[in-house]
Amino acid sequence: MYIGFALALLCAVAAVGSGLGYRFGLWHFRIGFEILKWSFFLSGATLLILLACMFFLQTKTRADSIIGITGIVICLVLVYVPYSWKKTLDAYPYIHDVTTDTVNPPDFVIVGQLRTADDHSIEYDGLEVAELQVKAYPDIKTLIIDGSIEKIVQLAESVLNDMNLELVSVDIESGRIEAVATSFLFGFKDDMVIRVTETDGAQVKIDVRSKSRVGKSDLGQNAKRIRRFMEGLTAHEVGA
Repeated sequence: MYIGFALALLCAVAAVGSGLGYRFGLWHFRIGFEILKWSFFLSGATLLILLACMFFLQTKTRADSIIGITGIVICLVLVYVPYSWKKTLDAYPYIHDVTTDTVNPPDFVIVGQLRTADDHSIEYDGLEVAELQVKAYPDIKTLIIDGSIEKIVQLAESVLNDMNLELVSVDIESGRIEAVATSFLFGFKDDMVIRVTETDGAQVKIDVRSKSRVGKSDLGQNAKRIRRFMEGLTAHEVGA
């Protein structure tokens, strides 16, 4: 029982450490994924051991039961999280560059200085990615609303702050905002740019682009981020 609990704790430490090690530059994120994968397998085996102990050990103290149940809960969490990530990975296309304008996507300017040689290029990934995006996310489209460029840029800045994104650049004159989102465990960086341009009349056109710095798939996070931004911007506009 206690050995199983110790293994469960070891798996938990390995799972958390897989991301923290990448954050602190101790290893490549692929090594972190390998650590996470093996913690998943080991926690699954440990779960079986603990369940067997709980059911078949005839003499258990209250402390034994608490230790066993705690270990089982830890293992269930460690098994579920990677499993849910895998299901999410399979549910979305293998793209990491999403934009409301696939013909003339907004350009990253300042963000390009933050990316390293190992990161993806800031250039748009092209027609093949655009086709996959349109098929997977047909709702990701340009937004046209009433207002001036200055007003909408200020609203956009407020929405990005509400989303806890790090603002990199706010350029009212060119109608461009750049920001960075950071994931919780591994600290993956996704860059976002908002482009606000005038249209005929008293309206502006808002285009957004979100692109991951590493990885083939973004697990749908870039599209989710764009949707959340557009919804937040619309809500601010309605409430203004």
